[in-house]
Amino acid sequence: MTADFSIRPARPDDAAEAVALRSAVHPYLVRGEAATRRMFAEPPPGGDRIFRVAESDAGIVGLTSAFRDTRSADSGFGRVALHVHPQHRRRGIGAALLAEAVGHLRSVGVRRASSWAAPESVGFAGAHGFTPSREMRFSALDLTGFGDRPFVPAPPGIQVVRLREVTEEALYAADVAAATDEPGETAPQPTPYPLWRYEIWDEPGLDRDASIAAVADREIVSFSLVLRDGDRIWSDMTATVPAYRGRGLARLVKTAALRRAAASGVRAAYTSNDEENAPMLAVNERLGYRPVARQVSCLAEL
Repeated sequence: MTADFSIRPARPDDAAEAVALRSAVHPYLVRGEAATRRMFAEPPPGGDRIFRVAESDAGIVGLTSAFRDTRSADSGFGRVALHVHPQHRRRGIGAALLAEAVGHLRSVGVRRASSWAAPESVGFAGAHGFTPSREMRFSALDLTGFGDRPFVPAPPGIQVVRLREVTEEALYAADVAAATDEPGETAPQPTPYPLWRYEIWDEPGLDRDASIAAVADREIVSFSLVLRDGDRIWSDMTATVPAYRGRGLARLVKTAALRRAAASGVRAAYTSNDEENAPMLAVNERLGYRPVARQVSCLAEL
């Protein structure tokens, strides 16, 4: 039977449909049209990244991306993201998109890859050689009335500032120091600066007023970054440099970020955490986040 869909490279003017597709598959993910348009027009540097869409008479019904993970110490490790609209599954769209992604990774020398799958999609992943590994928890927080919560004071010697009051060099240094022990399938290494600038500092959705940094001795020691799309935000990363952990700074900066977001009209906050990241899970639970979904990281030898 002839397929009633076609696969092609994603284009910038696909952004609105891609955002709608992502929302239909994973409503707890937050990435706006501007960020998606830029991503399709100018993919992130490094990683040999591709974006492909599946298109039918109904429009864009599937999307995949594939790239070499330059954050991994394993240069042959890659990642695949795959979304198929729930109303268009079991028609071969997912298999065709996955074949495109895997074929691309093999062509650039990637020999091992991971892909996140919702629980109902783990069977599909397994049928294509991807074995379940670890879990990610997605959580949501209703920000209605959040600004009325008790204010969390900063410890002595710590200054809390908005992101627009710090330099990109200071934030990158803090990110490098804080992220090297982040849980994952492979040993992490610092994000290359060009990729970090693309994904963090120049991200169109980065809210520089709600994002917060804690500063000590003129260095950023903790931070909470917020991506905004309308009245929703995504906590992109909350982290503390190792020498300042155990002082409540992650809770401090995230609370400040959520309060500023709520005051500016945001109504819902979303985040994700590896199930092994107990400290951050505890912070989020204390703030009132509640689980809304989980995904399973699945690994494959290519």
